[in-house]
Amino acid sequence: MRPAPTILHLDMDAFFAAAEQAAKPSLRGKPVVVGGIGPRGVVSTASYEARVFGIRSAMPTAQARRLCPNAAYLTPRFTLYRQVSEAVMELLHALSPLVEPLSLDEAFVDLEAGGVPPETAAVRGVGEQLRRDIRSATGLTGSVGLAGAKLLAKIASEAAKPDGLVVIEPGTERELLGPMTVRTLPGVGPATAEALRRAGIHTVAETAEAGEAELVRLLGKAHGAGLYAMALGRDDRPVVAERDAKSISVEDTFEVDLTDRTRVRSEVLRLADRCVQRLRAAGRSGRTVVIKVRNYDFSTLTRSETLRGPTDDPAVIREAAARLLEMVDTTGGVRLLGVGVSGLADFTQEDLFAQVATEREAEETAKAAAAAAAEPAGGAEPHEAEEERPRRWHPGLDVVHEEFGAGWVQGSGVGRVTVRFETPWSAPGRVRTFAVEDPALRPGEPLPLVRGGPADGQSSEPAILPKFLSPEPGEDTGSEVGEEISSR
Repeated sequence: MRPAPTILHLDMDAFFAAAEQAAKPSLRGKPVVVGGIGPRGVVSTASYEARVFGIRSAMPTAQARRLCPNAAYLTPRFTLYRQVSEAVMELLHALSPLVEPLSLDEAFVDLEAGGVPPETAAVRGVGEQLRRDIRSATGLTGSVGLAGAKLLAKIASEAAKPDGLVVIEPGTERELLGPMTVRTLPGVGPATAEALRRAGIHTVAETAEAGEAELVRLLGKAHGAGLYAMALGRDDRPVVAERDAKSISVEDTFEVDLTDRTRVRSEVLRLADRCVQRLRAAGRSGRTVVIKVRNYDFSTLTRSETLRGPTDDPAVIREAAARLLEMVDTTGGVRLLGVGVSGLADFTQEDLFAQVATEREAEETAKAAAAAAAEPAGGAEPHEAEEERPRRWHPGLDVVHEEFGAGWVQGSGVGRVTVRFETPWSAPGRVRTFAVEDPALRPGEPLPLVRGGPADGQSSEPAILPKFLSPEPGEDTGSEVGEEISSR
């Protein structure tokens, strides 16, 4: 515990939803829900206007629609959120070399390591300036907590929401924490809370009064002792600058259970390719390939295979994922599939499977080329055009029209797609409807929220997404919205 409130915790306000409101002028001040839009989707983030109706994170989207049918329900756009996050993290690194990101929209900062004087007035001034800088750089708001420990700084930022700043003066910790529910403390989930409730412990003050010995008896030595220290406001955890990823994975939840074995296999191979893309983007390789299968009855299983050395070869990872799938019975129906790689390294090592897979892939490519050569001259064109266009236009995604410019998908169905044409710096735009096959309509890239921002290039004209960045058939429209790179 520090004698001065020099640990800062920043938490952006309703981050995904706020970014969408900033990007879409017609949605400002209105309820916005970001998450899975399919029948099995869940809410990732709800704007404060939507929270008035009782909508919360992790709530089934179907339930949210019943509570507020007139809200805008949008598919997440992680490209935009990463752009904004990078701008925010750059501001935090300007304050101190010790920045510990917890997610795209949340981080701890050690102001003492950045040379900020250990005085309340000084750290408060830094926090207020940070909030102004974030608004200027992104158009969004963030809440700041300042305290002498990470636990308290996080509690302070929660109390500051939305768009505020709270400082917890050292020495006031127990008075502040006492009346709070025990679930406020890190590591207290439903099971721990229930064990404490059965012992008559409901608040932080009651947790401290129970004493360390009783908590150790109830919860075990490590958990009980740690919880007792936190109940007293003691938290000596340092701000850690690097949180190295332990795995990289992707997964999709399907609107309808997959029962066709060929379809299941093709989805696993597609996920393996996406996993490799993220692996390479992170500059990593991995040694252990893992698949995840969630069945129709919600039972979930994983299978893994450890290779002889780390690799980022897509053929190797596809082959391993396919082999693992052979070990799983999917006849009852599959609700979710995932592919991941762990045992990460910064180098690759040749694997014998790579040669086999590469030869097989080359053979299949040759066969496909021969078949294509045998087709009539114009036969391939409709197929190529179909491949270039996403089969579904998900609400919220960026598009560009050759005549009307940049916009976003407001809705689609029965062969039509409705687009609202506006930019982050324009007035609310007009709505137009097109056929889903309209050749003038293409997927687009997120525009910067602020002119001259981190995503702004030499031109404010929207770019066209390359084919491989377009929404793919079967891509997740459902419940698994989260970080792509796990640090757990």
